[in-house]
Amino acid sequence: MTEIKKGTNRFYVGESEENPLAEITYKPSGDDVISIDRTYVSNELRGQGMAKRLLEEAINYARSENKKIIPLCSFVKEQMENNKEYHDLLQ
Repeated sequence: MTEIKKGTNRFYVGESEENPLAEITYKPSGDDVISIDRTYVSNELRGQGMAKRLLEEAINYARSENKKIIPLCSFVKEQMENNKEYHDLLQ
């Protein structure tokens, strides 16, 4: 299984966070909120559920840090609104 790594305000797949094969990025918004603003999956990783795996990493990070999430990215917004398990994190 492909390893997901933690970078600077992102979780990513690939050799470097500057040139990821897939990533989800966020920005801190105050002390207790992050805004997830982008999800990207390269053609070679599409169709493998990678975006959902990246979102899970971001969700786990937010929970461990007691942060809420503002879903600016359309994929994240849809996933969070449609999954009751994530509703406690919505800002």
